[in-house]
Amino acid sequence: MLAPKRPKITLKLATSLDGKIALANGASKWVTSEAARAHGRSLRAEHDAIAIGANTAVLDNPKLTTRIKGKANPIRIVFDSTMRIKLDSHLIATAKETPTWVFARAEGIIYPDNCAMASRLRESGAILHEVAGNDGLHIEQALGIMSDGGIRSLLVEGGGTLIASFIRLGFFDTLHWYRAPVLLGGDGRDCVGALSLSKMDQAVRLLRIESSEIGTDLHEIYEKAA
Repeated sequence: MLAPKRPKITLKLATSLDGKIALANGASKWVTSEAARAHGRSLRAEHDAIAIGANTAVLDNPKLTTRIKGKANPIRIVFDSTMRIKLDSHLIATAKETPTWVFARAEGIIYPDNCAMASRLRESGAILHEVAGNDGLHIEQALGIMSDGGIRSLLVEGGGTLIASFIRLGFFDTLHWYRAPVLLGGDGRDCVGALSLSKMDQAVRLLRIESSEIGTDLHEIYEKAA
């Protein structure tokens, strides 16, 4: 059986020491240091595209740019099954300047309100891709569209639900983890969502291939274990 066609995929986590990306109320600026965030932006410059989920797009309103002179911005991708992203968000407001793709659930676009939103997204310059999926999005199909569109490398920045989806499917090659020496507690938001594991032998095993200090934070690089 042929492996699914997809770009090379890097997952990125920026968390507290106890694996949290935000407080329970969503506050997340800033968990990691400026040095770690700058290093993360350089990681963006090494990839053709960068992806986030709808929650991250709505709550954080990120720009997803490199902000490095002479470095091109990656294609910005939002997995947004019900098109929750705001038209005045940084991503959509600048979609004519920096390519922005939105993957939405095809079954939902037929409804009048969603049809109107789809039209407005396209008018704003965003490229809307419709993919299958009743309870979410068909990630393998989306990755095939990316590959057909010339995307050879993808950086997935979050949030936890999207990261978990890629891990469950086994669709990642490396994981970069920026870990700050702070604790946010059990009510904080997890960096990886539910994986629905019932046995320890189902645990996702990783191999640490590099570890270094960046500012006050720890930067670790992992690959999937054999």
